Amino acid sequence: MRIYAVADIHGRRERVEMIRRNVFKFKPDVLVVAGDIITFFGAGPVFDKLNDMSVPVLAIRGNSDPSGMERLMEKYPNISSLHLRQITVNGVSFAGASGTLPIPFRSRICLFEEQIIDKLEPLAENASVLVIHPPPYGTLDEVGGKFHAGSKGLNDFILRRQPELLICGHIHERPGAAFVGKTTVVNCSIGRTGQGAMIELDKGLKTNVNFL
Repeated sequence: MRIYAVADIHGRRERVEMIRRNVFKFKPDVLVVAGDIITFFGAGPVFDKLNDMSVPVLAIRGNSDPSGMERLMEKYPNISSLHLRQITVNGVSFAGASGTLPIPFRSRICLFEEQIIDKLEPLAENASVLVIHPPPYGTLDEVGGKFHAGSKGLNDFILRRQPELLICGHIHERPGAAFVGKTTVVNCSIGRTGQGAMIELDKGLKTNVNFL
């Protein structure tokens, strides 16, 4: 399974075009967008272009996306919301949760993070890949290289459930790959100059991550 993972498009047309070129070049099985797809001011052409991708698109909402974005995605047949849902592509199960509260020094998935995590528990039981906008606290979450800004609740959840892969974004300056226990964590934020990550996921084998 080849996953092309990106985050933090922020409604920029040139970023969507760059994603389209990489989909054409690398031919992934699925495109995962880990939040901050558009802005509060509207979707513009972003969803039209994502819907035209040649591979299925799985997405969650980030902190810059409007709360009604899940309903918007329902209008596009090639885009599926992963918010508290489990979706299988080519035998690999994905699940996710939308939202982020960027509280200083510590993000939360939402105001009532514990309730969202409780709802993720049964989904994560069989899911190989989790998609959440903020990174777990202490992993690929340093802001300005000075302090950690990830989610402590998510970190505890990952240590407890140990999915094969966590895809996140949100912290623009810390794209990269790391481990939390046995879980590979990929912050695929595009930021200013990034192009996301191409992830080769094979059951029982090492997960390979290449940043474009």
